[in-house]
Amino acid sequence: MMPADNHSIFIPETFILTGFPGTEESQVWLAVPFCLMYVAALLGNSLLLFIIVTERSLHEPMYLFLSMLATADLLLSTSTVPKMLALFWFRAGEISFAACLTQMFFIYISITSESGILLAMAFDRYVAICHPLRYTTLLTKPVIGKIGLAVLTRSVGVFFPYVFLLKRLKFCRSNLLPHTYCQEWAMARLACNDITPNFWYGIATASLAFGLDALLIAVSYVLILGAVFHLPSRGSRLKALRTCGSHVCVILMFYTSSFLSYFTKQYGNIIPGSILNLLANSHVLLPPMLNPVIYGVTSKEILRRVIRWFYRHKS
Repeated sequence: MMPADNHSIFIPETFILTGFPGTEESQVWLAVPFCLMYVAALLGNSLLLFIIVTERSLHEPMYLFLSMLATADLLLSTSTVPKMLALFWFRAGEISFAACLTQMFFIYISITSESGILLAMAFDRYVAICHPLRYTTLLTKPVIGKIGLAVLTRSVGVFFPYVFLLKRLKFCRSNLLPHTYCQEWAMARLACNDITPNFWYGIATASLAFGLDALLIAVSYVLILGAVFHLPSRGSRLKALRTCGSHVCVILMFYTSSFLSYFTKQYGNIIPGSILNLLANSHVLLPPMLNPVIYGVTSKEILRRVIRWFYRHKS
């Protein structure tokens, strides 16, 4: 993809994140909405976790998967936003090669886990609607724990090849990363040796992890819709569809931002850097901020307990 040239080859000890190109003077103010979104993500997901953990009546499969999603959202936003705010407010853009890999590890673990959790939640809705009599026997707590462990194991396994693919690269161009956090493709573009393996591994990851998850989720909802339209009454059909509404909203938001962010990174040469950064930042900020809002508003059980919790502490 990138031919080697005659520049001196080096392995940089540090990279320098530059943020949004061309907005250096306004980055102090640009950080304010990012900070507010991060605070909202922290408060929303922490409250969601607290409600689910402390309310024993919510220790059901759907809410246990939701607690996993909230944990992944907290990890994703915390892996990116603090360094982003340090860059905007204090010009602290330096980050070591090891710290860059560590940040990428937590980002990709979070994103890949979130995709797997959304698939598990689709399976939960499929069993609840298509096989309601087997729901409690199929989705027991040990089974849910094994699903969570499988999701985490897959996420770690997907990332580790990235480490070796990045560590083999030789850099001779620059150590400036025109982003607000470390991205594997941005680092690979700075290399002078062949990055074709990095490119194809990225394609394979997107296809086999995110693409396969999205396909299986789509199949689940085709089967769900088929079962729903065979229900006898309009009320029962609406009730069944209502239980899937929040999950569908979260799925659309996550996969839309994921695929937009991925494909703009792969073909970033024809897209302005500011647009690339905006998409990349929306991918790590919007889902963590909006997921607890969507589930809090659409789930009567969670909304009722949140209102009760605030009323109890206010009085």
